[in-house]
Amino acid sequence: MVVGLLHRVGVRSTHLYLTSLATIGLCLGLWIRAKTVDQAQRGNAERRALFVGLWPPTMWLIGDSLQEHE
Repeated sequence: MVVGLLHRVGVRSTHLYLTSLATIGLCLGLWIRAKTVDQAQRGNAERRALFVGLWPPTMWLIGDSLQEHE
């Protein structure tokens, strides 16, 4: 259902694969930035980086499903 909707909208599996790789870069950037903030804000910054780190496998698997649908 969701995969069919994404396909109709024009999203292709390549888009989601690239998004997955981009979120890895975003996660690394947030993690590096977390090391530069002061101790009081470091916990939130690290949690934000870990949260974004959960996105790449999700995007990759949706891309796999979309590739099967294509």
